[in-house]
Amino acid sequence: MNPKFARTVECLELSFQKLMQQTPVRPDTLPSALPRRGMYLFSDGGSDLYVGRTNNLKGRIQSQCRRSSSHNQATLAFRIARKETGRTQASYTTSGSRDDLESDPGFGPVFSRAKDRIRKMDLRFVEEEGPTRQALLEICVATVLETPYNDFENH
Repeated sequence: MNPKFARTVECLELSFQKLMQQTPVRPDTLPSALPRRGMYLFSDGGSDLYVGRTNNLKGRIQSQCRRSSSHNQATLAFRIARKETGRTQASYTTSGSRDDLESDPGFGPVFSRAKDRIRKMDLRFVEEEGPTRQALLEICVATVLETPYNDFENH
């Protein structure tokens, strides 16, 4: 392995441990001392579900569960709703698109319930400034914890 890359990857373990050792909070009761940039992990009933990265932790976490958030803001809720409704395949046409699903009477209410569910989930977070380290840590955490709602598919 390239030595420079190896040093970068080795440094991720400390961030991973900090994330996992943190006492979980709820998305609707975020602490005031929240770092600006970093990683977040949603868990429910002891199951780790989704890890994300952002340059605005507070805003991103809130958008994941805000009732008014759309499909491109509440990514986890949208993925949960897709799984629950069996509508897992992306559509590249107007019919079946993400916008279309949001207004579908069989999908929209499931999406809303998923956002409500996320507000009650456990949340952990860790500061991570750089975009490269954020990306690598996201992949590391998703791989180690086998988070079911992360994917790294190309579109």
